[in-house]
Amino acid sequence: MRITELLNTERVTISCELFPPKKGTQLENYKKIVADMAALRPAYMSVTYGATGGTSDYTVELANEVYNVNHIPALAHLTCASSTREKVASVVAELKEKGIENILALRGDIPENVDFPLPNQYRHASELIADIRAQGNFCIGGACYPEGHPEAETIFEDLDHLKEKVDAGCEFLTTQMFFDNNILYNFLYKALKKGIDVPVVAGIMPITNRAQVRKSIALSGSMVPKRFLAIVDRFGDDAAAMKQAGIAYATEQIIDLIANGVNHVHIYTMNKPDIAGAILANLSDIYVR
Repeated sequence: MRITELLNTERVTISCELFPPKKGTQLENYKKIVADMAALRPAYMSVTYGATGGTSDYTVELANEVYNVNHIPALAHLTCASSTREKVASVVAELKEKGIENILALRGDIPENVDFPLPNQYRHASELIADIRAQGNFCIGGACYPEGHPEAETIFEDLDHLKEKVDAGCEFLTTQMFFDNNILYNFLYKALKKGIDVPVVAGIMPITNRAQVRKSIALSGSMVPKRFLAIVDRFGDDAAAMKQAGIAYATEQIIDLIANGVNHVHIYTMNKPDIAGAILANLSDIYVR
């Protein structure tokens, strides 16, 4: 199933993200995680791509596990910052062979101490999107940053580049994590004014331990509201309490999003089916699977 078939409707969809192992010896354990996550019946499941090697070798295998073994629509990530055009073409061919129709096309992080781009690499995600479009009838998604891409000088410069991705063939967008819904609402208004009218999926990261806060800010540059910092200050040293509070905060975010017409939510699960399951249990009468 093409992801846009789900997103171009009024129904609420909640999807989950997984990441593949760094070592092949871990693959069977990760397949068990896929099965446990699939049992929650998300609308679809995405599998990340290790652009610097290692995990990229297992992205297709886990996406196949999602789609052909557990019968959940699969969204395979594909990043190009550390991959040659030849490598990208080989991954696209593998996905096509396994019947996986959906790709999240990303530039990815630029490796340190490496010249970028080399002659056989893509410079921007928009180039990758256009090339995937030329290689097959895929449903292609892209990433967006409600607070602006860290490398963009302004949110408006970032929106210009986002429009380039959509014009290149990006059919839907998934946001970077955010912790204040008003940031997303403002972003959606600005994007629509720019002519970006593809479906936008809201990316939610449940923060269930203190260490995640610092890591999340470092990775995404996301603003953390004072009310969430107060939760971390109060419960951060109690693992069980912090987990419960983080699940409650993410649940509250999702309820507010749906109440305000943002019907499509993607949970960054960190490969923890129990956390995704707790959130979905809190939404049992809101998200009808």
